[in-house]
Amino acid sequence: MPIDSARPAQRHADLGPAFYDVVAPARFPETVLRYRNAAWAARVGLDTLTPEEWLAHFGRFEPLPGSFPAPLALRYHGHQFRSYNPDLGDGRGFLFAQVHDLLDGRLLDLGTKGSGRTPWSRTADGRLTLKGGVREVLATAMLEALGVYTSKTFSLIETGEALERGDEPSPTRSAVLVRLSHSHLRIGSFQRFLALDEPDNILRLMDHTIRTHMPDLWRDDVPARATAFMEEVCRRVARTGAQWMAAGFVHGVLNTDNINVTGESFDYGPWRFVPVNDPAFTAAYFDVQGLYSFGRQPETLFWNLSRLAECLAPLAPQAALEAALKQFGPSLQEAFADAILGRLGLVRTDDEAPHRFVAAFWGFLARSGAPFEQTFFDWYGGLASAERAARSPSAAFYASEAFAPVRASLEGLTPVDAGRLAHPYFAGDRPCTMLIEEVEALWAPIAERDDWSAFTDTLAHIEAMAEAYGTRPAAPNGSSREE
Repeated sequence: MPIDSARPAQRHADLGPAFYDVVAPARFPETVLRYRNAAWAARVGLDTLTPEEWLAHFGRFEPLPGSFPAPLALRYHGHQFRSYNPDLGDGRGFLFAQVHDLLDGRLLDLGTKGSGRTPWSRTADGRLTLKGGVREVLATAMLEALGVYTSKTFSLIETGEALERGDEPSPTRSAVLVRLSHSHLRIGSFQRFLALDEPDNILRLMDHTIRTHMPDLWRDDVPARATAFMEEVCRRVARTGAQWMAAGFVHGVLNTDNINVTGESFDYGPWRFVPVNDPAFTAAYFDVQGLYSFGRQPETLFWNLSRLAECLAPLAPQAALEAALKQFGPSLQEAFADAILGRLGLVRTDDEAPHRFVAAFWGFLARSGAPFEQTFFDWYGGLASAERAARSPSAAFYASEAFAPVRASLEGLTPVDAGRLAHPYFAGDRPCTMLIEEVEALWAPIAERDDWSAFTDTLAHIEAMAEAYGTRPAAPNGSSREE
């Protein structure tokens, strides 16, 4: 049955057992807290937990008051490198709890990674390496600071097991991670019900998503509701893709089970940031065809959205769904302009000046080989940073003829807040970056001598960058910059 529009938003557990399996968490030999997200703990009212309570809830998974009595391993299918796999689902994670954002009232998920075996683990051990957890902390912190709508790493706890892995020196240390996310409703969640020929459950899942996460989309007519849903998912996913590109981020594994219909970037495995604007740059060593390369990410997102349209075909006319899909391109273009201007701290105007500037700026990055993050750092604030850019290690790039169109197009753009340039972050000559060699350098002292100082210092540097850019998460009594 569809969800009545008059009913309040549901929690995932209310969907029923066709959508998940009730599971038990693994029992770990130890729990050592390695990372706690203080800002987002405050946003969801969990900042008052004592260290022991934190370990109890996010290391041993004792239920949070008012949430699920037992974790839920979510069921889904998906295309992996465009090959359909019906044997997916939460194989080393589960939905542990749902909480509310105290700032805007949104229902948020607390999901896990490395919390033990489930019915969907197949031959895997259901564990996460500590290195993988450290990498996810770094990815989410960096992306949030760069203005990407991302899941947040909420907690990372080392669990005292020795794991064997083929892609890193073994035995290696284990951990369990908890992420805070807007939802874990994937394109693959819908694909499962299409494969099982269960259109009633496709409708039920769509209606649950709309009532819980997109209430403004409700239409009493099912075809109109499905079309509005398709358009909104296209808009949200386009925004995510645009923000990835503006951040120089390569997700690495853009399978349909890794695309969240609420539009939030999540699930970080072999991610990387590009050193320069190179469309062919890949993150995963096993992506030998470059299917998920930097420059192909928008194309891949559109392909994945087309799979969602197939799932909604029982609910709406094909022509309407195709028209909704066509909104992806214009949405991507507008979101990309917003993302580039946002990264540079420039005001968006309604004329063509922003689009001319974005085309000139992106073209310069692609043709010149200028360092990606350095260029954004040097020109934050536009022409107000011209003197600062002239002192940059990349100053020679800006003195070239290739940069002349960028400089000219900056004439019509002004900073959102020129006062931000006084932040100490901009007093240095280099930005905070997260290239692969830097990530490996952060991990080395942890692996060799359990020295977390470089990791902690880097998180402090990222926080300073977020403060300078105005992207730090707002306090519960502050103002939100997300949705």
